[in-house]
Amino acid sequence: MSIRKKEKLDLELMSYTDIAYEIIKEDKKQYNTPNLFKEVCNLLEMSEEEFESKIGDFFTALSTDKRFILIDSVNWDLKENHVVKVVVDEGEDEVVDEDSEDNEEQDVEDSEEDSVIEDDYSDDDIDDLPDDELEDLSIVDEEELEE
Repeated sequence: MSIRKKEKLDLELMSYTDIAYEIIKEDKKQYNTPNLFKEVCNLLEMSEEEFESKIGDFFTALSTDKRFILIDSVNWDLKENHVVKVVVDEGEDEVVDEDSEDNEEQDVEDSEEDSVIEDDYSDDDIDDLPDDELEDLSIVDEEELEE
């Protein structure tokens, strides 16, 4: 059923973005934000004041809805109407840097150094904690830990 032939009560149960989706799908054309929201407002019989107060929220909703795509920073269209073309250029994969062997050795050394965890904790750090965080602390001997 056409979105424009639906009852107002049925439209009021739909979100603005759902109505906008149906409008774009039915008309098979792109809309800018004000014109698209004007169509939504006309279907819902909203006033000009409601249009002006809610258009910002409508734009945000369109921006976060993954069904829509903004074309040329102006017009909204459905993402399903656009194909993403991925081009893989395999020609440049074989380029080898002369220093790459030296860089690999350095990377191995760096990763070995990173794997060592140093304990930089000191007892002075406990003085920086607020008093209420220290109330629940208790001192435990090694013998108590073994039990």
